[in-house]
Amino acid sequence: MTESASKDTAAILKSAVSDILSVIDQEREREIITRRFGLFDRRETLEQIGELLGITRERVRQLEKAILIRLKIAADEGKIPAVHEVERLIIRDLSENGRIGRVQDVAAHLVDGTPSAETKAHVAFVAELSPKLTVVSENDNYYQGVGIAENGDEKKVRSQVDEIVKAIKKHGEPVDVETLHGMLNHESPSQVRALASLSKLLASLKDVWGLVKWPTVNPKNIRDKIYVILADNGKPMHFSDIAKHIKDSDFKRKDVTTQAIHNELIKDKRFVLIGRGIYALDSWGYSKGTVSDIITKVLKKAGEPLHRDEIVKRVLKSRQVKETTILLNLQSKSEFKRVAKATYTLAEAETK
Repeated sequence: MTESASKDTAAILKSAVSDILSVIDQEREREIITRRFGLFDRRETLEQIGELLGITRERVRQLEKAILIRLKIAADEGKIPAVHEVERLIIRDLSENGRIGRVQDVAAHLVDGTPSAETKAHVAFVAELSPKLTVVSENDNYYQGVGIAENGDEKKVRSQVDEIVKAIKKHGEPVDVETLHGMLNHESPSQVRALASLSKLLASLKDVWGLVKWPTVNPKNIRDKIYVILADNGKPMHFSDIAKHIKDSDFKRKDVTTQAIHNELIKDKRFVLIGRGIYALDSWGYSKGTVSDIITKVLKKAGEPLHRDEIVKRVLKSRQVKETTILLNLQSKSEFKRVAKATYTLAEAETK
C-alpha cells in the first residue's frame, strides 16, 4: 500500500466515525460514545465519564448500551453507509490473514504501518457496529480482536484461542505454526496464527509459538536474547557477532552494548567459553574449563596414554583454540607426563 493509500484509509476511517456520530442526536450521548471508545483521545472509564457528565457509573453503562443497540440496528438496516464501507476493508484484510486478528494488527494492515491509537479505536468502533464482524473484548487473557462473524461469535473465538493455549502447554515446548496447525483442527496455519495472536498467554518469535513465560519465544533480558541467538545459529559464536545479531534481530529491545553482552555471557552458566571470545551453549555438550581442564578430561576418558596429535584432535572438538595452545599446555603443565615420544598421560595416573 502506498503512503497516499495509507492516508486515504485513515481518512476513510475518520470520516466513517464522523458519519456514525452524526446519527446520534444528543450531545451527551455522542460524548459518552466518543470517550468510551477513545475515538479522538484516550479511552475513559464509566466512572470518569460519569463524573464529567454528573451522572452515575451505572447510568453511563446503560446509555452506552442503548446507544450501541440503536447504532447497530441502523447499520444493519443500511442507514449508515459508512459502516459498510469500512466493514468491507476490514473483511478483505481478515480474509487474507486468518479470518480473525488483533485490532492493532488489522489497523496496521489497513494503514500499512504503525497505526495511531485513534486509528485502532476507529477500527474497533466500526467493528462493534458491523453485523458481519465479531468483536473480542480485551481482558487479562485476550487482546482486543475482530473477526468475520460467520466464523463464530466471541465465545467461540475465545474457545478456539484456549484450545491453542492448551495444545502448546501439553506440547511442553515452543512449536512452529505449521506443526501447531497439524495438532489442531483449523483450515490453515494462518488461522492458527491469527487465533494465537489474540492470547495474552502466548508469544511468538519467527513464527514459533510458546507460552509468554518461555524465554525462547519471549526473551525479556539480555541473557535470554543471547540464548535465542546462539540456539538459532546452532554453532558457537564470537561475542561481537552475537551483539550484531541482536541489533539486527526482531527483538523489541535490542539496543545493548557489546560489553554488556560479554558480561552476561561470562555470568550465565548456560554459556561456555570455548575459544578467545567464542561461546557455545552447555546444552550442546560443552563444559566450562580451561584448555588444561579439557586435556585432563580427554586423558581421563581415554584411560590410557595418547599421542599428542590425538589429544589435539579431541580437544578441538570442544574448544576453538590454536593447536600450539594445546601443545604448550601439554608440555608445561605438571599434571601431564610424557611417557613416550609425543605421547602423554596424566601424571597422577603414573604415580598410582
